[in-house]
Amino acid sequence: MPGDYDVVVEPGALDRLPSLLAEAAPAHRYAIIADTTVAGLYGERVRSGVEAAGTRADLFTFPAGEAHKTREHWAELTDALLEAGMGRDGAVIALGGGVTGDLAGFVAATFMRGVSLVQVPTSLLAMVDASVGGKTGVDVPGGKNLVGAFHPPRLVVADPTLLATLPDTELRAGLAEAVKHGAIADPEYLGAIRDGAGRLLRADPAALAAVVQRSVEIKAGFVAADPYEQGARKALNFGHTIGHAIEALTGYAVPHGYAVAIGMVAEAEIGEAIGLTAAGTAGELRAALASLGLPTDLPPEVDPAAAVEWATRDKKVRRGRTRYTLLARIGEVARAPEGDWSIPVDDDIVVATLSGAIA
Repeated sequence: MPGDYDVVVEPGALDRLPSLLAEAAPAHRYAIIADTTVAGLYGERVRSGVEAAGTRADLFTFPAGEAHKTREHWAELTDALLEAGMGRDGAVIALGGGVTGDLAGFVAATFMRGVSLVQVPTSLLAMVDASVGGKTGVDVPGGKNLVGAFHPPRLVVADPTLLATLPDTELRAGLAEAVKHGAIADPEYLGAIRDGAGRLLRADPAALAAVVQRSVEIKAGFVAADPYEQGARKALNFGHTIGHAIEALTGYAVPHGYAVAIGMVAEAEIGEAIGLTAAGTAGELRAALASLGLPTDLPPEVDPAAAVEWATRDKKVRRGRTRYTLLARIGEVARAPEGDWSIPVDDDIVVATLSGAIA
């Protein structure tokens, strides 16, 4: 129960969506927003189910992929809702992965100055991380998620049975975010992910449901303590400063979860280099990520200096210095002397550390 909305993690929950909507997010009509891939898989199932319960629902789509999480597609979707006659008594259902959650969430945050939002994640990454917390936004030439808004959903509905057909790449990408949750808050959870890697990679329903449940609990705790990322919630950025740079510099050819996996190891090595992170922490992360078949080294096409330069455009820059979420050890985030949950690190130290991490 993060904040004031429910997160339902339950096999078969997708087919219970109409009754869940009626209880938590009643609306005159619903706009279902999905990318073209997810729309083909689940769009009609969700639309017809909602309409069978007596409420109008319309499906709106956009091309799949991070490259389409843009202001242009935000505008197209917003205009489509206006043309369809949606009003302030409508609600948006974000049906899909993290890209859809961000984009559809930003539509909901800005349409008519804000309408109700329901997140229905269909990827593991979205279930364990992106759908919870209320962050929405789009990517711009200057960086990832630099235009957006905090707009918490009224409801999150995660159906683990949808993960059975998830492509292997997307499954591993989601597990990277689960590793992050263990790294920042729960060593035993991280160990369970590593030890259960075989079941997780076989998409065992019970194993995946347990991961979704525990990750949601961890993220919800940080979000409830710090809804607008002024303090403790910064812990959730572990691996993301370098990870976002990798995504951008490869034109998003490296999936988000894979980039975060590399970023976590790099940022653990940065912490060790400045004496803030316990020795061996990066090695523990490498082992856990390797058990899941995730990359842990900077791609050879990513220049370390370019990655650091890109990081200076990140939302985490303060007073001209890039701040990183660093670990004290597995399960504990390091704190700055003044108590901040992020740490400024000199660019030359980061470049030197990354230069030793080229694959």
